[in-house]
Amino acid sequence: MSARAATSGCRAARRRAWVVRTGCERRRTAVLFEVWAPRAGRVTLRWAGERATEPEVPMAPDDARAGWWRTEAPARDGDRYAFRLDDGPALPDPRAARLPEGPGGPAAVVEHDRFGWRHPWSGRPLPGAVLYELHIGTYTPEGTFDAAAARLRHLADLGITHIELMPVCPFPGTHGWGYDGIAPWAVHEPYGGPEGLKRFVDAAHGLGLGVVLDVVHNHLGPSGNHLPEFGPYFTDTHHTPWGAAVNLDAPGSDEVRAYFLGSALSWLRDYRLDGLRLDAVHALHDDRSPHFLAQLSAAVDALAGRLHRPLFLIAESDLNDPRTTAPRTSGGQGLHAQWNDDFHHALHTALTGESQGYYADFARAPLAALAKTLTGGFFHDGTHSSFRGRPHGAPLDLRKTPAYRLLAYAQTHDQIGNRALGDRLAAGLSPGLLACAGALVLCAPFTPMLFMGEEWGARTPWQYFTDHTDPELAEAVRAGRLREFAEHAWAGERAEWPDPQDPATRDRCVLDWSEPAVAPHAGLLAWYRTLLALRRELPALTDPDPRHTSVRFDEKARWLLLCRGPLRVAVSLSPKATAAVPLPAGDGGRQPALQALAGWPTARLPGADGVLRLPPESVVVLGP
Repeated sequence: MSARAATSGCRAARRRAWVVRTGCERRRTAVLFEVWAPRAGRVTLRWAGERATEPEVPMAPDDARAGWWRTEAPARDGDRYAFRLDDGPALPDPRAARLPEGPGGPAAVVEHDRFGWRHPWSGRPLPGAVLYELHIGTYTPEGTFDAAAARLRHLADLGITHIELMPVCPFPGTHGWGYDGIAPWAVHEPYGGPEGLKRFVDAAHGLGLGVVLDVVHNHLGPSGNHLPEFGPYFTDTHHTPWGAAVNLDAPGSDEVRAYFLGSALSWLRDYRLDGLRLDAVHALHDDRSPHFLAQLSAAVDALAGRLHRPLFLIAESDLNDPRTTAPRTSGGQGLHAQWNDDFHHALHTALTGESQGYYADFARAPLAALAKTLTGGFFHDGTHSSFRGRPHGAPLDLRKTPAYRLLAYAQTHDQIGNRALGDRLAAGLSPGLLACAGALVLCAPFTPMLFMGEEWGARTPWQYFTDHTDPELAEAVRAGRLREFAEHAWAGERAEWPDPQDPATRDRCVLDWSEPAVAPHAGLLAWYRTLLALRRELPALTDPDPRHTSVRFDEKARWLLLCRGPLRVAVSLSPKATAAVPLPAGDGGRQPALQALAGWPTARLPGADGVLRLPPESVVVLGP
């Protein structure tokens, strides 16, 4: 619903919104309903729910905007409605903020201004942040915003600054990852709908936690997706792995771009979110100028100025293209950060020894690959990628692009969930190697991100699960996953491959909140708390200057030394041998006086010869 208050006996907000403040709690007031349907010859507003017996309301063309239809009608928060095009079936509002009956069902009026925010919020910027990727449906057994909000104190005490929510737009059924959502303005009803999301954000802000939302602009799910019936939202000019591309540059694309821009700004404005993570921006095909992403970043920067609080956009991109985060004034897209899969791949191969698929290039010399990403950002910066069969990426100048604009992580929903068994690192690595992974992520020059449960080495898997109600679509998903698993060496035994439609698959993925209190999880959780405390206390760990970061390593002996200004982070990944790590001398060729700030399993100091001797699978953080 593009609905806004019209004239009434109450003083009403006069803004174009899908949240209307009438000032009269339950009294219906005149609301303006709008919809873009450029191919329709007749459009009507049809009531649903308790108003289903009321007559339809004809809508008139908007003389000021081609293709738009509008009408004023009395409505209030919660009233259900739909649109009919040329006497066809009732269709949900493309801009609905709430779909109480799920994808394809009628929309409901949402008055955003009725929500009573409890906590004032001036925002938290991206520099210095620590993100925590969280899936509402499996963070708790209940799988709701309210249940997740009750667990937020854990994250505040841990030292997290921002929660990165996986998508919360409506999708089929109750449980799913959320990347097959169909309504980019609405909130999944089983999670708690718009009110539940606001309560979650308000609770997070009350604990000092920012909230980032993962949004999907590159495609929409097939089940309940009626956008093509309204207008040219998709185009055959470009194609994606999910079919026809979102129309960002073909005829009619002005309104499609405005549709997604408006959705993004609504999340930041109406739900008080602090940022957005943009899914797979490399699949946003756009030959127009400026690029949609540059247009979006400009709009978000302008909104941040109006709201007087920091807002940011984080891209998921596999392009290794510095233009993604370069300023718009220099020809970039102006996004504020991007995920860095190269860091993950290098770290993963160093920890696990896996070398299949896209890990192959990194596995040839994993510590060298890790050193390159720690000091240069990208591993593939124009180098040949055997996985792609061509050169990939471009050099990233960390003097011009601060390192915090890259996100570093050892695990994400994708990197775990795209494995057939959804096995986390904890399923195959010792606590010592998990401690090394945590130190390298949290002490790297980048913005660190953890995947939920990683901080205690959760043993629950993270598998791909869906809840499609369409039997044909459900079977297509099953078959598609089986094909994908068969292509990967890490897939395990076929008999163990989970059925994404089996409710037990989702249930296996729910975090076990009894784990953090028992060994070895409790020790690992204490380690992460120590590292995050050091990150808050030591400026060197958030210093973006690349001149203050250097790396030494021994590929054969499997040790790596990360130097961040005066700090030394030494890891031994060897399963059996003691590592002898020579520490660099300070000014005048003398060893600086160091203290052990943290260590796993114990802290230790270098010997008189300046050599730090680390037992297998251990880590030490040293500082002056």
